Amino acid sequence: MSPSATAPVDTQPPSPGGHNALDRFFKISERGSSVAREIRGGLATFFAMAYIIVLNPIILGSAKDMYGHQLNGGQLVTATVLTAAFSTLLMGVIGNVPIALAAGLGVNTVVALQLAPRMSWPDAMGMVVLAGIVVMLLVATGLRERVMSAVPLGLRKGIAIGIGFFIMLIGLVDSGFVSRVPDAAQTTVPLQLGSDGHLHGWPVLIFVLGALLTLALIIRKVSGAILISIVVMTIAAMIIDASTTVPSWGLTTPKWPGNPVSSPDFGLIGHVSLFGGFHKVGILTGILFVFTVLLSSFFDAMGTILGVGDEAKLMDKDGNFPGINKVLFVDGIAVAAGGATSSSANTCFVESTAGVGEGARTGLASIVTGLLFTVALFLTPVATMVPSQAATPALLAVGFLILAGSVRDIDWTDFTIAVPAFLAMVMMPFTYSITNGIGIGFVAFSVLRAAAGRWREVPVTMYIVSLIFVFYYAMPALGLT
Repeated sequence: MSPSATAPVDTQPPSPGGHNALDRFFKISERGSSVAREIRGGLATFFAMAYIIVLNPIILGSAKDMYGHQLNGGQLVTATVLTAAFSTLLMGVIGNVPIALAAGLGVNTVVALQLAPRMSWPDAMGMVVLAGIVVMLLVATGLRERVMSAVPLGLRKGIAIGIGFFIMLIGLVDSGFVSRVPDAAQTTVPLQLGSDGHLHGWPVLIFVLGALLTLALIIRKVSGAILISIVVMTIAAMIIDASTTVPSWGLTTPKWPGNPVSSPDFGLIGHVSLFGGFHKVGILTGILFVFTVLLSSFFDAMGTILGVGDEAKLMDKDGNFPGINKVLFVDGIAVAAGGATSSSANTCFVESTAGVGEGARTGLASIVTGLLFTVALFLTPVATMVPSQAATPALLAVGFLILAGSVRDIDWTDFTIAVPAFLAMVMMPFTYSITNGIGIGFVAFSVLRAAAGRWREVPVTMYIVSLIFVFYYAMPALGLT
């Protein structure tokens, strides 16, 4: 993203590096940031992704394993928050990047709908742990970094833009500005404006005003634009909720809780059976289940890391991410940790771009986010009172900033890179999956370069990964899912 398109900055320039241990450890001044920006960024990221505290327990808690058992909601909240805090703090200290982690929405659906019905919950979570161990082995052997380094710059930019579109769609859907057309409507149109083709209701108004406020503050280069908007619109939502009748705010009602303090329940921690699932479904099916979790976690994280890294200006002149192995290894630990706590695989969250939009450039922002998750263990009612309508305007604004900063760096005259980049960027929102966008982009790039007689320009790693994706997409037709 060009300097003119970046998020608002402080009026005072960062102090020269080396003034204190905190600055030196996190390289705050070296990356052109400041402690204030990192704190604001950590706060913005937390509020942008705090919905996972509510949503992950709903997704996992609504499913049953093969014995009809359901996971306890209160225990799931604790597991979700605890693992997010641990993973994000670890990313801040080891990875030193402004990337927060929590239970991945794509992966938790796979665990709830594909794994659990075929085995017990401990068996399903054991497969998640195994997937995390495989991720760490791939990092240790250098294979995961090799895959990421094999992606050409133009395709990386396409992935970043796709993530921008994806988080914009997430923001629009979570806010209620856009909604899914119900099956009863018997129409091929999948989405509509508002809940019935029209905008109405206080929650949507909060989102619209929040989006306008966020963009206006960004244009005015106001420091803390995103965080200011979230706070202001949350207060406005609380006033509206207290003074009038609002049918539904969605997952989170903006109401100060009667008892803001709650005790965490660690009952699910450690309830894992590493290999029990293989006895239930067989070796081949078990391996495919682990592979499915692995693929989703691997490439969701890859896309997010590249997108956030590009937005935060952490790439070198060749488009590579210095020190990425540390980031990837922490991501592998987070996948395994999610299984160990029964919160499902944790992965890098694309909502981290909200913090980057506030100017976050280092792991200090992740430390702030991780500490907020830690506090949320005891203050979950307060942490979940920010309605999505107040937080999602940040995703809309940041999605635009990503697009504005990356689209000019794609060589649109070379169709062998332009078409794969285009497919990657549109397939992420259209299939509601970062993994699908990356996979289709990879396959298209390998095929088109080969078709153009430029097959030698495609790294062997790209061909191998493309074949893996082809196999992944063909699994249902082959009867392997």
